[in-house]
Amino acid sequence: MKITEKYLSDEKPDLLEIQEAKYIGDFAIRLIFNDGQKVLVDFKPFLEESKHPSIQKYLDENLFKGFQIKEGNLDWNDFDLCFPIKDLYNNTVSKKTVEI
Repeated sequence: MKITEKYLSDEKPDLLEIQEAKYIGDFAIRLIFNDGQKVLVDFKPFLEESKHPSIQKYLDENLFKGFQIKEGNLDWNDFDLCFPIKDLYNNTVSKKTVEI
């Protein structure tokens, strides 16, 4: 019998990626990154403050909920709407932040 142990490391991954994304409601998405960081991002203030019609169209909740994780990033409609991963990680998409 071979016994194997796996230890968690404090090392950060070389490339930051989103592993999981779950729509919570009211334009908020809970993200889990590959380093274990969990963030609840409220996109509603950003969408409401935008003047650009290609961004405002995502105030349609059904369209907004159509996101997916693509290559470690949060993506809507083949990068029609996307955000820098660092802004998602730091929860700086808008000035308003949400506590988990």
